[in-house]
Amino acid sequence: MAAASATSSGTQSQLSCFSSINRSLHQLHLHRRRSISFPSSPRLPKFSVVMSAGGRATGTPDSDPYKGYESASKSMPYGEETNVEENSRSADLGVEKKSVYGSAMIHDFCFGIPFGALVLSGGIIGLLFSRTYTTFSGVLIGGGLLAFSTYSLKIWRQGKSSLPFVFGQAVLSAALLWKNVEVYSLTKSLFPAGFYAAISAAMLCFYIHVFISGGNPPPKKLQS
Repeated sequence: MAAASATSSGTQSQLSCFSSINRSLHQLHLHRRRSISFPSSPRLPKFSVVMSAGGRATGTPDSDPYKGYESASKSMPYGEETNVEENSRSADLGVEKKSVYGSAMIHDFCFGIPFGALVLSGGIIGLLFSRTYTTFSGVLIGGGLLAFSTYSLKIWRQGKSSLPFVFGQAVLSAALLWKNVEVYSLTKSLFPAGFYAAISAAMLCFYIHVFISGGNPPPKKLQS
């Protein structure tokens, strides 16, 4: 009995030694795996872009990717972005319209239409009494002056440059001045040659002023 108990106690001691050795090996193996394995990369928080009313973007960490879009839509009232774009476009158009206008004191058609009508009516009256080259050229020049001044008014209302029509009126005024100076030098008559020469010289100076100033002034609604 004493030998059997001694054998069982020896067997138990051997089993406890093996179990302790196995535990120590298992712990060592786990420690090696933890030391060799790489640390996992930290997850970056998601950011949502929130547009403020002043147009600045601020990033805030958020778990919901659509929350930033909702807050941006709530921060700007409906239609405000469209109104801003329309205002910018209208401002650009206003700059373009102002660029085709000049800084003349008076529009060319303000004096050009009455001047052309006067020369045309004088040429028609002279043509009825004496069918000469002078009266016929007066009808042509007067008709051309009236047509150029009328088209200048039409183009000016469309917001375009009317400098070509101002130049045409200046050329016709110079031709009328030259013709009446020749007639006055031959006849020495103040009317109609002297009168048309004086008014043609004045209108020629006026057209030169409008052309040098860059064209007609802009409408009053653009000046304010």
